[in-house]
Amino acid sequence: MKIAIIGAGPAGLAAAYDLTRAGHQVIIYEGAPNVGGLAAGFKAPHWDWTLEKFYHHWFASDKAILGLINELGWSDQVLFPRPYTVAYVNGKFQPLDSPLMALRFFLTNFSLLDTFKFGVATLYLRLTPWWQPLEKVTAADWARRWYGERVYKTLWRPLLVGKFGEENLKVVNMAWLWARLHARTTRLGTFVGGFQAFMDKLAEVVKKQGAEIRLNSAVIGIRSQESEDRSQKRSLRVETEGETEDFDAVISTSSPALMARLAPDLPAEYSEKLRALKSMGAVVMVLTLDRQLTKFYWHNLPKEAGFPFLALVEHTNYMSSEHYGGDHIIYCGDYLEPSHEYFKLSKEELLEQFLPALKRFNPDFDRSWVKETWLWKTAYAQPVPPVNHSHNIPPLRTPVPGLYFASMSQVYPWDRGTNFAVEIGRKVAGMVTEDGRRRTEDG
Repeated sequence: MKIAIIGAGPAGLAAAYDLTRAGHQVIIYEGAPNVGGLAAGFKAPHWDWTLEKFYHHWFASDKAILGLINELGWSDQVLFPRPYTVAYVNGKFQPLDSPLMALRFFLTNFSLLDTFKFGVATLYLRLTPWWQPLEKVTAADWARRWYGERVYKTLWRPLLVGKFGEENLKVVNMAWLWARLHARTTRLGTFVGGFQAFMDKLAEVVKKQGAEIRLNSAVIGIRSQESEDRSQKRSLRVETEGETEDFDAVISTSSPALMARLAPDLPAEYSEKLRALKSMGAVVMVLTLDRQLTKFYWHNLPKEAGFPFLALVEHTNYMSSEHYGGDHIIYCGDYLEPSHEYFKLSKEELLEQFLPALKRFNPDFDRSWVKETWLWKTAYAQPVPPVNHSHNIPPLRTPVPGLYFASMSQVYPWDRGTNFAVEIGRKVAGMVTEDGRRRTEDG
């Protein structure tokens, strides 16, 4: 079959990997100048490694992507250092990312009863595979009931507000929090050279297997084409600026809103389902400093504490600054409604809002420490899963024959990430191959 894939991110490349191995002709359309999607990176001239635009890492439990890497024979290029995370609680940064640290934290800040409740509730979420009942209640209500009010207000409410905003506290279901606690690990992994290095290597494999990757080629339409010869099967026409091409099947890995715009032949009911999927955007500023700011990797910051961003991530407390020409790198990131003012501000304007907060991490900080800055924004970064969200997920097979949709909004109940992008990409590739085989058998 001749197959088009829209998007050269992890899902698109993983689908192309399996489809080309199965002998199909694959063309990947990517609007950006490089592969990688939301996991793409960039590189200053004096760096040896690339850096992700939006901070990324893998968990030790990420079976899909680590399994793919193992298939490719690249496991020796996966690194799992032990960085440290802190949460801002009671006016100070407190370590909270190991059982011993968590016990010390709770005995310092909470009663024995609160500590017991936290242990029992978290153990239940780690062990139970049954997420379906949890999606019927909001994360706020479940956490308040089973963790207790004090733990909820100190730990879970700041997390939920930071990720989804105050207005979504009564929306986000408990299966989302279950997924984070059930599968994630404190061990965080990356690839030698950065995520972009991994994406580039995977793209080269896919091309060697016969795929064509067309960069700077944004798709502007997907149309179903009825053949004039009734004996011929229907095709799908992909349109970019200045050219069109027909395919037996098309996989789109775009955002739901973009998919609804690209494919006008989709039934109204399916399109409305796509448009109803809500997501948060992300704004991330990357700064290079001439010295270390803190000794921790990840800083979780409650909005009510007055920080102008959700998280401060000092990347070079995770990966050595030697890979980045001696630069010390920090991310200042936030999940926000796409209408938030941060999306309208320039890099210079946002920098003026962020810089004063850095003294709260290191009183000695001075703006003269800053060497260079970059600003990255995306309106589609974090799907918002309301109560009973499983009923909202559109199927990977769309109602248009031969047209498939595989996005991070469909990996639910799991949270977005490159691991689940690879998983859904390979899943949809299997569907395309199976459907093609059946059509051939049916004549």
